[in-house]
Amino acid sequence: MKITVKLFATLRDQRFDTSDLDCSEGASVRDVLKIIELAEDEVAIIFLNGRHAEFDDIMNSNDTLAFFPPIGGG
Repeated sequence: MKITVKLFATLRDQRFDTSDLDCSEGASVRDVLKIIELAEDEVAIIFLNGRHAEFDDIMNSNDTLAFFPPIGGG
């Protein structure tokens, strides 16, 4: 199945902004992270089709998955 993956802020460094990705039916958010070689501890916020998601959520064809890193400031 095909999904769209979007990376934001520092996650884009040495990677991509947006990419179409082929993955197996029933793949989880965690499986997608493995495919794009992104560690779970690098991700603070996950959106699946514009809604908050978790690592174990299951992807469907044509979904859009967005990853955001932890953001510091002060």
